[in-house]
Amino acid sequence: MLTLDLPTQANILGFLALFSYIVTLLPTILRIVFPRTKETGIPQWLLKQRRLTGILAFFFALAHAYLLVIKRNIDFFDLKTFLIYVQGVGTFTIFTLLAITSNDWSVKKLKKNWKQLHKLTYFAMFLLTWHIWDKMSGHWTYLTPVGIVAICGITIVFLIRFWMERQSKQKRSKEKASKEQLPAKVQ
Repeated sequence: MLTLDLPTQANILGFLALFSYIVTLLPTILRIVFPRTKETGIPQWLLKQRRLTGILAFFFALAHAYLLVIKRNIDFFDLKTFLIYVQGVGTFTIFTLLAITSNDWSVKKLKKNWKQLHKLTYFAMFLLTWHIWDKMSGHWTYLTPVGIVAICGITIVFLIRFWMERQSKQKRSKEKASKEQLPAKVQ
């Protein structure tokens, strides 16, 4: 029988980090998967707040990690510890890189590489799903099902977005190829 425990401060901070992170993923997903949301202005407003929300997610994740490291007296130089927490450490590392480079100076210096670096957020999404499922298995709080549904839901909608973008790209490629095969008009 599943019993729900009360969440600790670390769990609450982890949940807030998750929620903030999901908000950073929403603007593009809403624009592509749910194009009618453009009319509401919500994707544009979320896009303007994306960097700030991402940095907030990082600080919530930092506080979450700090409390758990202190509580569990985690030794990161122990290989067993690393294997146990690889998803959390991996996600936190990505969040750190994204937070450090979430500024105009980094965008100017990294140019095209900035966008490539920030695509790591999608890898973090999968790591985070694994992290929540693995670490909360067996000792769920009332936040756990909400967190799992939220991260799985956003992951599924992201995969739909990815599929839609791929379909659109293939369609454009086919149209371009068919235009190139048409004989040039003689004037």
